[in-house]
Amino acid sequence: MQINGLIQTLPKELKILIGAFVIVLSVGFYTGLLFVGETSSAKPSGIEQQYLGNEDDENAEVMHFKKSDQEMLTLVHNHILSMALIFFLVGGLVSITRLNKKLKRFLIFEPFVSVITTFGGLYLLWTGITWMTYIVMISGMLMTLSFVAATFIIFVQLFQKPGN
Repeated sequence: MQINGLIQTLPKELKILIGAFVIVLSVGFYTGLLFVGETSSAKPSGIEQQYLGNEDDENAEVMHFKKSDQEMLTLVHNHILSMALIFFLVGGLVSITRLNKKLKRFLIFEPFVSVITTFGGLYLLWTGITWMTYIVMISGMLMTLSFVAATFIIFVQLFQKPGN
């Protein structure tokens, strides 16, 4: 079955549904990124403080306490499950775009690696392996770049004429 470029031949109703889904999904994803920026300042020290606490820092503007076992397991569990579903759906849509096979495979597979690396890394950071902060940042950036690229490609190809 030939699915490369199938997105361009879908009926208008399906294209509208997919377009609306990608827009709403993107709003949710970018809101999550704003939350990360607010809670950790997107810096290694901010990430560490968010999960390991900063109660030893008398000059801290905002006091953070180390996350409990239950909080960390809930965070890792919820994010891995929800992100797996998000990237399964986005990957399914990427699979029907007209795209170079290697790039398509990367955009389908990479987010799953990044989800495990990012949230597994947060768990390892929480256990005291502080250098995982950098792995979390790199994998989080890769996951975000993959999401941006995939959703952009999907959205653009939704409204292209077949064969373009």
